[in-house]
Amino acid sequence: MSEYTNFPRCGPVAARASEIEPFHVMELLTRAHQLQAQGHDIIHMEVGEPDFPTPEPVIQAAQHYLSAGRVGYTPAAGLPQLRATIAAYYRTRFGLDIAPERIVVTAGASAALMLTLAVLTEPGHEWLLPDPGYPCNRVFVRAFEGIPRALLVGPETCFQPTVEAIAQAWTERTRGLIVASPSNPTGTLIASETLAAIHALARARKGALIVDEIYQGLSYGTEAWSSLALGEGLFVINSFSKYFGMTGWRLGWLVAPNEYVREIEKLAQHFFISPSAPAQHAALAAFTPENIEILEARRQTLAQRRDTLLNGLRSLGFKVPAEPQGAFYIYADISALAADSFALAHRLLEEAGIATTPGLDFDTRAPERWLRFAYTTDVTRIEEALNRLRKVF
Repeated sequence: MSEYTNFPRCGPVAARASEIEPFHVMELLTRAHQLQAQGHDIIHMEVGEPDFPTPEPVIQAAQHYLSAGRVGYTPAAGLPQLRATIAAYYRTRFGLDIAPERIVVTAGASAALMLTLAVLTEPGHEWLLPDPGYPCNRVFVRAFEGIPRALLVGPETCFQPTVEAIAQAWTERTRGLIVASPSNPTGTLIASETLAAIHALARARKGALIVDEIYQGLSYGTEAWSSLALGEGLFVINSFSKYFGMTGWRLGWLVAPNEYVREIEKLAQHFFISPSAPAQHAALAAFTPENIEILEARRQTLAQRRDTLLNGLRSLGFKVPAEPQGAFYIYADISALAADSFALAHRLLEEAGIATTPGLDFDTRAPERWLRFAYTTDVTRIEEALNRLRKVF
């Protein structure tokens, strides 16, 4: 009998695919939509997508572009005027002089991370990834034959890595590390002095530092800043999805060292041809003063939502040992209330109509202990969710 007997006629599934875990929250989301279709009232606190519509200036820019009827390919690295506009944003908002040529516009921040890992990773290279962290990062590393290595972080360091932990985990096979500030799922920030020391360590070890800044701008009680202020030799990823409110437009960008840009551009030509032309023309309006005013008002709304949910969860017995300073997530310790967050998430969905995300997607050490709540719905719905939780517990 052939070793391929149990596989489809076209052969076995590649190991890199069969080793990948599903994104478990999507299964909960599917069930939430099923319940909703049956007439149940579901409060969505599981996905990282606020309920705000795309800002009107962005919609108008897209409509103006589409009205001409000429929707074609753009350069693989993005519209030159959009690259220049992003560079101008760094200058006016953060006081940073970033050459437009270093900016590559991508089909979402995920594509930016894929391109970065594709240009840096050889088979067997190891990447240090904070754990808990965004699960897709592990998948991207594996897709390019790298090896994701968990860098365990906890509430005692606000779920962010320390220089000492990175130095201890770094081996001769380490290619670099990926950090996020603000982070998903915890919403915590890395202090500028800590990130500067991490950057110095990576350069000293001749490794790469990738900084995920896709929630940049969504911080509370502290001014947003960019790791690009640290100087050369790091890769910074950003997105139009979160602060700019353009999730479905699938547009992001990457700022890379000069010497890597041409290689990244070649990969982008083959992988994606070009980012969406309508999305890019729409994004030109994202940085206008009119639009920024809308976004800043939304940030204040999110801050109010955070405070309401944080205080409410703590009053119910959830522990939040690391208070979120950014993004729109609260990573809550459920150990005083239940033994398994995955079972609890299903219970909350079925009994209370509250959709949440269990730690299983983010945490490899103690996933059963954690539940992520997204404050992506309005305050009245958050208060209703808290009332439903009171009845459950």
